[in-house]
Amino acid sequence: MRHAELFTLTIAHVDCDAFFASVEKRDRPELAAKPVIVGGGKRGVVATACYVARTYGIRSAMPMFKALAACPDAVVIKPDGAKYSAAAAQIRALMEALSPLVQPLSIDEAVLDLAGTEALHNAPPAVVLARFARAVEREVGVTISIGLAHNRLMAKLAAERDKPRGFAVIGASEAAEWLAPQRVGLLPGIGPAAARRLEAAGITRLGQLAALDPRAAIARLGEEGPSLAARARGEDPRPVNPVRETKSISAETTFDTDIATLPELEAVLWRIAEKLGKRLSAKGFAAGGVALKLKTARFETRSRQARLPAPTRLPETLFAAARPLLAREADGTPFRLLGLGAAPLVDGAGADKGDLADPEAPRRAAKWQAVEALRARFGEAAVSPGRGLSRKR
Repeated sequence: MRHAELFTLTIAHVDCDAFFASVEKRDRPELAAKPVIVGGGKRGVVATACYVARTYGIRSAMPMFKALAACPDAVVIKPDGAKYSAAAAQIRALMEALSPLVQPLSIDEAVLDLAGTEALHNAPPAVVLARFARAVEREVGVTISIGLAHNRLMAKLAAERDKPRGFAVIGASEAAEWLAPQRVGLLPGIGPAAARRLEAAGITRLGQLAALDPRAAIARLGEEGPSLAARARGEDPRPVNPVRETKSISAETTFDTDIATLPELEAVLWRIAEKLGKRLSAKGFAAGGVALKLKTARFETRSRQARLPAPTRLPETLFAAARPLLAREADGTPFRLLGLGAAPLVDGAGADKGDLADPEAPRRAAKWQAVEALRARFGEAAVSPGRGLSRKR
């Protein structure tokens, strides 16, 4: 209601509250007071838990069996991507009516720059955002939390302060002081492993990190040190960019029952390579390498990478690069999940052009274009390479 910088701050971070679960509760009002989990079956993970469910300790990415053990009475709903995308599009349209500078970060999260819009709306950004939050509740039927600050970093941290249905402000003059006593893990980009490394170096609070000059930051934390220290002071030069950069493309699947044998894993890997190739083509990218992801029955993650001699989006080339990585990990360990991603992600313009080392690449690319054309016309089952038929999951 009152803040010294309330009417001068222009960067807002908008985060929908438990978005998937909120959409489900909107459509099923009888669930309003019940713990709701949106996620897969017993072998899957929690996509979103409503705030009632979170009181039981349930969180996103938690295995479903653990979530149901913590809250046996939870209502579990299978994700409905089309419905959530439709609600997100409504919210996006409301954002874009406020400012042309809207940068989506995920389906339920975005950052806005409202500088220069006061004359258009006859109100400062803080008032415009309050009206926007009410409009989302009225027109979409879900709630949002807003963080208002002088840059993207502080706006994000503000948005997380008072969820759900929050509106928090952190001014430029108070950012460093507010950050100083916080634990280092609060800073976006510092995960548990990085936090442990910092703590091993004697840095547990953001104020300690902020106090490092560039030379000391490099000496203690490496090349990333100065950037971390600057962020710990609340500095963030990133502009709000309406064109969202695609940083990763991948595909993965969780098995109904664990798989331990290489032939069965290879059959799944092939189908995932097909999905990855299709997603790369659809977005105009290619893989400069592959990243294999495996999750054991004990939820331990194994990650392996390999570079490719030339960019590709052909399933058979992706499969051939990932297959040796998989073979080295297939030591009899039961796995519950297998994934494959493009790493690094590169421009697709130069993919599968062929060279002296691989003159057949253009012919293989033409073959897969024909396969996809047949599938688009007659369905996915119209053409099925044999190596993907052994065991579907």
